[in-house]
Amino acid sequence: MRLPLVISDYRQKKILKRYKVTPTSPVLLLAVQVSIYAIYSLLSLILVYLVGSLFFGVRLPGSVGIFLASYLLVMLSTFSIGMMVGGVAPNMKVASIVASVLYFPMLIFSGATLPYEVMPTALQRIADILPLTQGIKLLKAASLGLSIDVAWLPLVVMVALIIICGGIAVKFFKWE
Repeated sequence: MRLPLVISDYRQKKILKRYKVTPTSPVLLLAVQVSIYAIYSLLSLILVYLVGSLFFGVRLPGSVGIFLASYLLVMLSTFSIGMMVGGVAPNMKVASIVASVLYFPMLIFSGATLPYEVMPTALQRIADILPLTQGIKLLKAASLGLSIDVAWLPLVVMVALIIICGGIAVKFFKWE
């Protein structure tokens, strides 16, 4: 949610215009922003896991390695959506509106807040088109140790998001 706002704020404050005259590329600039938020995300994952395991006895029956790889994939695909919005939004207000319109429905209907399994079938069908829903399904499959047969569609969706949204972010990036 915050990632596109930072990029559009840089554009609005003419910070990106100053970068344009340096040898820096949009790819490097976007990669640095993704790296900063990736560190935040990984630290929050560690904190949530520590609290869950120490105070609530949470254990992952699946592979920790596969879960971490899935987490990184979901994180990068979500960031690619944010970078796309931040890369093309003309200002911070537009980026904020677009990010909110994308973020909040995905958060509410993905299964991250309201369990996907308790949603009515019609709402599940709508939620299935949201990228974060597929990401949550991938994380559930990894954490529960389910077979790849359950997770192939979410896996494809996450990789496609990274390629498509990341490509749009770089191709249509606006310095000013």
